[in-house]
Amino acid sequence: MYSNNRSRYLPAMYTGEPLASPSASPPFDGYIMGNHNRRHDTEYTLKSFKLSFSSMYGAENQSRMLIPAVDFRSDTVTKPTPEMRQAMFEAEVGDDVMEEDPTVKILEKKVAALCDKEAGLYVSSGTMGNLVAIMAHTAHVRGADIIVGSKCHIVRYEQGGAAQIGGVTLNVVPNNTDGTFDIDEMLTQIHEGEHDVHYPVTALICVENTHNACGGRILPLSWLNSNVEIGKEKKIPLHMDGARLFNAVVAQGISAAEITRGFDSVSICLSKGLGAPVGSVLVGSQDFIKKARRIRKVLGGGMRQVGVIAAAGLYAVENNIKRLAEDHQHTLTLANAIAELKSDLVKVNLEVVETNILFIYFDSSQLTPEEFCSRMVKVTEEERNALGDNEVCAVQMFSMDSFSARIVLHSNLTARDVSLAMKKFQYVIKEFMSRTL
Repeated sequence: MYSNNRSRYLPAMYTGEPLASPSASPPFDGYIMGNHNRRHDTEYTLKSFKLSFSSMYGAENQSRMLIPAVDFRSDTVTKPTPEMRQAMFEAEVGDDVMEEDPTVKILEKKVAALCDKEAGLYVSSGTMGNLVAIMAHTAHVRGADIIVGSKCHIVRYEQGGAAQIGGVTLNVVPNNTDGTFDIDEMLTQIHEGEHDVHYPVTALICVENTHNACGGRILPLSWLNSNVEIGKEKKIPLHMDGARLFNAVVAQGISAAEITRGFDSVSICLSKGLGAPVGSVLVGSQDFIKKARRIRKVLGGGMRQVGVIAAAGLYAVENNIKRLAEDHQHTLTLANAIAELKSDLVKVNLEVVETNILFIYFDSSQLTPEEFCSRMVKVTEEERNALGDNEVCAVQMFSMDSFSARIVLHSNLTARDVSLAMKKFQYVIKEFMSRTL
């Protein structure tokens, strides 16, 4: 499995904290350092994390060992493989705003066919795909509302763009722990036609599959079908945020068409588990995509010779779907390694590990997720002595709230990475357990 090792190994010299000047002396704390919670600060990328063992060996004989960095922050951190880069290099291109890019056309048709939809539209991101879909479905009803789950990506991580830009209200139904929401509760939230002038008209139902904030859960087909039936009955279209749809496809062993049957639109991300550097494809009917194409343009999403990057997405769709099973197995391996410790401080629920996302839960009265994540990115002298120089690593992961953290497996991680991370998790958890005795 290819990975860009140059950015995944950390030189054992300095900490990741910005220095006052190039000549400033590094702080000799013996730890890999850095603010792992700063998602978008380029000062805190992997290349910023460095390690000093001068306190152990003396400033005149500093260790030069490299520390592997295992990045579990997201499946968006992947880098293109040489084969994917070659596909990008060789891509045929044209002006996609004029609908003349042959590579984009192939990609759109392929993804649409996988979902048994008539057409597709290449967009820059999942957020754009969702926003374009919402605006296309609700363009005929200014001030409409849309049904969404309380923990879905559209609500949590898209700046409220549906309201901010699309002019619609988010009608939020509480999510269950498996990513679904109660159908009966949803029915009470639907406002039909002009029955009451006090309410906005419900113009769309949205679901997310797999569900990110619920731990990569797969929405049951029976529940999806219930939504489809309600949509038909109420004449309300349905949109699926399928950013990680193919994780559900692989885990369930069924087609994308079966999962998305009855949905009027689906957005599928290419830059998560599939490993492309950028892009999503929005699929639906010919009429819907015609509307979506116009909306994409006004949002600044019209790109010209974009086949150069669409080629990466095409390679990913053609080559990387089946391999998602590896990510799922790696996730379960790590979950089992944590569970077997039977710690009261740090726990996982093995029964809900379904795809490539694992939520880890903490007794925050004794150990907070932030404390745990900060420790995981460090390598101590005691840790090196206990595990051996060749078995230590720095693990990057995000805390999600006051009682949980998340890890996400992806294509740039090897079995060796998972083995190192497993030992790291077990060592650090035991370390915290010993402090509470």
